[in-house]
Amino acid sequence: MSRLPSSLPSGPPAPLAAGPGFATQQVHAGDVPDAGFGARVAPIYLTAGFVFDSFADARARFAGDDDGYTYSRNANPTNAAVERRLATLERGADAILVGSGQAAVTVALLGLLRAGDHLLSSASLYEGTRGLFRENFARFGIEVDFVEDPRDLAEWRARLRPTTRALFGESIPNPKNDVLDVAGVAAVAREHGVPLVVDNTLATPYLLRPLEHGADVVVHSASKFLAGHGASLGGVVVTGATFDHAAVPGRYEHLTEPARALAGRSYVERYGSRAYVEYARTVIAARLGPTMSPLNSFLLQQGIETLSLRVARHSATALQLAQWLEQQPEVVSVDHAGLGSSPAHDLAQRYLPRGTGSVFGVTLAGGEAAAQRFVDAVQLFSRMTHIGDVRSLVLHPASTTHAHRTEAERLAGGIWPGLLRLSIGLEEPEDLLADLQVGLAAVRAGLDADASPVGDRELDALVLTPALER
Repeated sequence: MSRLPSSLPSGPPAPLAAGPGFATQQVHAGDVPDAGFGARVAPIYLTAGFVFDSFADARARFAGDDDGYTYSRNANPTNAAVERRLATLERGADAILVGSGQAAVTVALLGLLRAGDHLLSSASLYEGTRGLFRENFARFGIEVDFVEDPRDLAEWRARLRPTTRALFGESIPNPKNDVLDVAGVAAVAREHGVPLVVDNTLATPYLLRPLEHGADVVVHSASKFLAGHGASLGGVVVTGATFDHAAVPGRYEHLTEPARALAGRSYVERYGSRAYVEYARTVIAARLGPTMSPLNSFLLQQGIETLSLRVARHSATALQLAQWLEQQPEVVSVDHAGLGSSPAHDLAQRYLPRGTGSVFGVTLAGGEAAAQRFVDAVQLFSRMTHIGDVRSLVLHPASTTHAHRTEAERLAGGIWPGLLRLSIGLEEPEDLLADLQVGLAAVRAGLDADASPVGDRELDALVLTPALER
């Protein structure tokens, strides 16, 4: 933690006085006008280091007795202003900005885990996170298990081990748009005395605040909806203040035992309820170095100021298009929790009354060939690996993000050959609908060209049975 200049408050973020709503907080939370020059927007502090007032001042900062800035790899005033705002929006105690969403997941979990520990995760995950867990964490000596049916709380309990030190899930998983039972999984975590970490990227704090449902840590890929413009990378870790890391002796020794960096004090002794976030900030993030540029922090802040307006529009348009797609004969299924046909619809009604996000899956009859025709035909949808943009995007997971999984693994996870991931942007719904019609017309032309004596409903077999698809 580093000291802010006199024109900005220091210490953990404080929420605005009781009363302001989300839209007000996304514009004002954690922000103080510049006292030196009167700038209303928080300045960009493009500096690698910070001047010490004296020899004693430098010593105090490095000993952890003074929360002043030392180096931008550790903390920066621009980043700190955005951290305060995001912590307020998530109803958290503090936040850490890092260079990407992957860095946020890594920093959050390495602040809890060490070699020999066990992580229990939902199987419904962004593929990059799954790879991080299975390959990188395995090299660190951290074991990871996946709960195949995240709705089954009994399976979560059954897979717990004495060495389990954290549970992990996505509030709205990518790309299937199923919904995590945050309160249910949080209850399992608390029973075992470990924290629940939730990736809230697709929901954003506008649609869901996991900390209010029992989660202990929230992470985001800030490159997505928080920024919204697709112009920069970033990630954030937001922590709550209720989990007691010292409750079970010996469980989180790195926080409760004397630390060399704190002159023999433990992080719990020095920081109390903020022990975990300070350890994650100063030991994990600062030493591994996934620093977020102050320029990217500034761009992120500009996006946050319109978050609620954008996400509301994203979600409303996505549901409208999902409802239309579900009725089309070229479409086998639509994975959108806002639809009554979704197995996650009840959870969406419980946790996501403002909307179920704008990233969802559409499975086309005709398998990969149909998906290729669709992707190549659309003109308004951008073909790219990104989500949460102001622009609408389309991707074929089986040949891109999930290409390195075996066919059996893809099918077990519902990544069908004809599955497309759509991220709905801010264009006019009518224009997006017209573009979807172009894509489906190309699919229909391909199915007609390859016509065989099957009915429309029997087209399901073409996508659900890989052998027939080929």
